[in-house]
Amino acid sequence: MSAASANSELQGMMDDANQWVIQTGDYTNQRYSELSDINKDNVGDLQVAWTFSTGVLRGHEGSPLVIGDVMYVHTPFPNVVYALDLNNDGKVIWKYEPKQDADVIPVMCCDTVNRGVAYGDGKIFLHQADTTLVALDAKTGEVAWSVKNGDPAIGETNTATVMPVKDKVIVGISGGEFGVRGSVTAYNMSDGSLAWRGYSMGPDSDTLMDPEKTTHLGKPVGKDSGTATWEGDQWKIGGGTTWGWYSYDPDLNLVYYGTGNPSTWNPSQRPGDNRWSMTIFARDVDTGMAKWVYQMTPHDEWDFDGINEMILTDQEIDGQMRKLLTHFDRNGLAYTMDRESGELLVAEKYDPAVNWTTGVDMDPNSETYGRPAVVAEYSTEQNGEDTNSTGICPAALGTKDQQPAAYSPKTETFYVPTNHVCMDYEPFRVAYKAGQPYVGATLSMYPAPDSHGGMGNFVAWDNVKGEIKWTVPEQFSVWSGALATAGDIVFYGTLEGYLKAIDANTGDELYKFKTPSGIIGNVMTYTHGGKQYVAILSGVGGWAGIGLAAGLTNPNDGLGAVGGYAALSDYTSLGGSLTVFALPN
Repeated sequence: MSAASANSELQGMMDDANQWVIQTGDYTNQRYSELSDINKDNVGDLQVAWTFSTGVLRGHEGSPLVIGDVMYVHTPFPNVVYALDLNNDGKVIWKYEPKQDADVIPVMCCDTVNRGVAYGDGKIFLHQADTTLVALDAKTGEVAWSVKNGDPAIGETNTATVMPVKDKVIVGISGGEFGVRGSVTAYNMSDGSLAWRGYSMGPDSDTLMDPEKTTHLGKPVGKDSGTATWEGDQWKIGGGTTWGWYSYDPDLNLVYYGTGNPSTWNPSQRPGDNRWSMTIFARDVDTGMAKWVYQMTPHDEWDFDGINEMILTDQEIDGQMRKLLTHFDRNGLAYTMDRESGELLVAEKYDPAVNWTTGVDMDPNSETYGRPAVVAEYSTEQNGEDTNSTGICPAALGTKDQQPAAYSPKTETFYVPTNHVCMDYEPFRVAYKAGQPYVGATLSMYPAPDSHGGMGNFVAWDNVKGEIKWTVPEQFSVWSGALATAGDIVFYGTLEGYLKAIDANTGDELYKFKTPSGIIGNVMTYTHGGKQYVAILSGVGGWAGIGLAAGLTNPNDGLGAVGGYAALSDYTSLGGSLTVFALPN
């Protein structure tokens, strides 16, 4: 199949609201469905239609896909994939169970999660924990081809989904806590051969940047910008991994994604801006060349990975239609940018508790344009090594982590699952050894003080004004991806295990149901036999649930999360289930 036809087939399937053919809903990452049979007037009548046990414990992120009459379900490590027959009560058509070395598990920083499979050109694409990218025949489950994207022996693993676009599959890498150098790679969909790879840092030949044409806030980046702000060869173990989500604008032919934290977590060991960690990238899909970049958190001191999804919308600003990109960063700031030019339009806090910065310099003529002003009291760099900086908000897992937000074009509102969590952070000197943790900080986490006492909020956000419309407080972080629908409802899951439906205009709760385990998966919807269904994976884990998932009890374990979420075990337990909901007949 030619590139054009492979892509037009996929685009056509995405445009069909009856199916769910990519983890993000579509290339814009809006996670919005035109389906409205289930709506705010009848969602209170939802019932469980059927369930499926995945047979695997630990954290279940991502969601199923529905293509025609088949549902594809994935699991965390060992990354089993099931094809289920929707015409026959979810009977298993085929099951793919990769043989992976269990040695990869200790190299995965924050649980053995996987954010799901993808579809394209008649194939199901799975990026396994051990970085094997495998293409399975969608009808039979037979392996069409496979390719190794990294090496777990040096800390390279995978937790993310992939993005099929045109004739390519776009793939990232995890392992920033092991001194991995981040990259995004495009493989040819037909046979798995390498098309291009763009690194997060390194010389221009590695980062695929043109010193004159690639811009940062409208100005050329200059020669070897990916090494110029690093000391010596530190960039070679520089982090900036790419374990988040991808979006794509077919008109501009650009793919958008974010890069993670620089290695190590001890900022004193890596002077400089550490470009291009913590950066939004816009790359040409065909060549990988970077058109523009924007570094949100130069010289990160808090582990505020920039990997969260980029949501693409076309909206009016000052009376003019603009192609926008909206990004809710771990650092607690929500960014609205022009996705064509990389112009920064809005940068505002989407949780008032955020205190490490007073805000971003928005004056294009200023020397610090686009940079956040750091508050000295919460600067782990200024306070120094072996000093415990206390009361930093947000915590390292960010005001939002990978759990994706949704956008409704009907309400022009973003619906954002968030963490309402602060931390103490003590950096210390650490030596790099391949395949060993390269963290260099001790953390503890707790609910944001002087607030509602919980660790989460579900936030409605206006990306043009840069302000919160309303907030739903939650006891624990909302670690589940949201879904907005034309039925004027928004769905999300909670760490205790509730699937919730709320009014898209007011945030009023319309329905809730407690699934067998905590939810860190993403809600999706589809139709089958003319009936609308809503589905969610439950199975507690991920960074927030790592204590439960891995049986950790030391409060500082799990990179500081175990203590903060200790009470979670009073509400839920490990599991691995798919729960599918529908209205009664």
